[in-house]
Amino acid sequence: MLKNMFSRKPATGQTLYGAIVAAARQRQPYQVWGVPDTVDGRFEMLVLHMYLVLERLPTDAETLRQSLTDLFFADMDRSLREMGVGDLSVGKKVRKMAEAFYGRATAYTEASASGVDDLASALARNVFDNDKNLGMPEALAAWTMAAKAKLRQQTVAEIASGDVVFQ
Repeated sequence: MLKNMFSRKPATGQTLYGAIVAAARQRQPYQVWGVPDTVDGRFEMLVLHMYLVLERLPTDAETLRQSLTDLFFADMDRSLREMGVGDLSVGKKVRKMAEAFYGRATAYTEASASGVDDLASALARNVFDNDKNLGMPEALAAWTMAAKAKLRQQTVAEIASGDVVFQ
């Protein structure tokens, strides 16, 4: 019993969530496509990578999907606290982040179904704040579509283990 209490086995989805965070921190979006290297820009890239993985996971992988979502919001809570946001404000800010996350996931799903141009428009709105001079939403949209295709080539078991490849 004590062995189980003190084991360091990662929670369901923790390895995968770590891989998603690492992928969202790659240099290319910030240095090549002009995604703002700010708290907001990094949030947008994390949301995009979470969207890609959650969209790929089948609905019968609900435990993993829920665990990833829980880890994401716990990470957002922790990050806000590290940035000095007061305890009374954290819940409201996480709620706004949740609304942004689910709104973007819906927008990206609908836009990508319509094609790369609609996805570029959605990314321009969310990631680049509608400022086409700020970055390259078309390039990010093309990468996103390629990442979706790459994820479809991977098994759910590979992805769940954290062995996830976006490009």
